[in-house]
Amino acid sequence: MGGTNPYIEKADIERPTKPYTVTFIFPDKTEKKIQVDPGKIPYGETGQPGSILDIAMGNGIELEHVCGGVCACSTCHVIVKQGLETCNEGTDDEFDQLEEAPAITLQSRLGCQCVPNGTKDIVVEIPAVNINLVRESH
Repeated sequence: MGGTNPYIEKADIERPTKPYTVTFIFPDKTEKKIQVDPGKIPYGETGQPGSILDIAMGNGIELEHVCGGVCACSTCHVIVKQGLETCNEGTDDEFDQLEEAPAITLQSRLGCQCVPNGTKDIVVEIPAVNINLVRESH
């Protein structure tokens, strides 16, 4: 499905037009900076094109996503620490799913649905509850 779910409301997304940086903060407080090139979006078929999940997976960051990135679970929950205002508005369907995630904050989003427009760099924290320690390392 590649980030789309025919049963949910479509998100209004503004695609980036210039390069920007996403800094991922891992539960152990280490960081990885990713330079996003709008010309390479989508990186794959997981999550909305250009979403936090798409960017993560396309750059070797294993962000949990049990539903395949189609806004049908809450396992790709992330916290946008800086730059949330540059991301698309969440839909009611996204926020309904997000309510199932542990430790949500006012800056919480589903990685599969959160698409930055690239007007400024962003910082994204991956909560510890989202790491599958059996199979993930960075």
